[in-house]
Amino acid sequence: MKALVIGASGGIGGAVCRGFAAQGMSVTGLSRREDGLDVTDPDSVARHLGALEGPFERVVIATGKLDGAGAPPEKSLRMLSAEALLDQFATNAIGPALILRELPRLLPKDAPSVAAVLTARVGSIGDNTLGGWYSYRAAKAAANQLTRTAAIEIARSHNEACLIAYHPGTVATKFTEGYSRDKLSPEEAARHLIDVMAARDAGDTGRFYDWKGEEVPW
Repeated sequence: MKALVIGASGGIGGAVCRGFAAQGMSVTGLSRREDGLDVTDPDSVARHLGALEGPFERVVIATGKLDGAGAPPEKSLRMLSAEALLDQFATNAIGPALILRELPRLLPKDAPSVAAVLTARVGSIGDNTLGGWYSYRAAKAAANQLTRTAAIEIARSHNEACLIAYHPGTVATKFTEGYSRDKLSPEEAARHLIDVMAARDAGDTGRFYDWKGEEVPW
């Protein structure tokens, strides 16, 4: 079985690569740090993903950022800026969309496969009871919609494929320093993700799951 991890040099992505490898999978990892992949650049995405030889039975898109244009998530409307919104959408929505555009070619057409886009529970509109974090929430909500829409299209040509949006929980990486004391280690987060993906099939495509395997409202 072959696995592809985008964002492989990050805390979660690196742990997912190790977790897949421990299960005997052949793992391909891509990242900005190691490979120069810029998910906000269409040419970079097309060049790097176009060079891959699939098919991949597991695909994880583990890219993303918390801060927008160098600023922390907004606590109020007064803190909202166009720069932060543009930066968040570039990385957390447009980036995954450009990768999803390449996905049909990378998945097997006549065999089971599972792909997961790491979004976030705060991107859920139905689950939003606290407010704040405008740019991050909006970009992750967009990523959720892009994932849902891509799943519908991919199902028409890959009837055994499953594409899900996924909330990994708050994971102890450099991006979450200072945001929460109750965090999962990258290894725990990877184990949960791998287990949730293993439990999915084509009947689950287009859904949104958390690290416990529970469905998250849109």
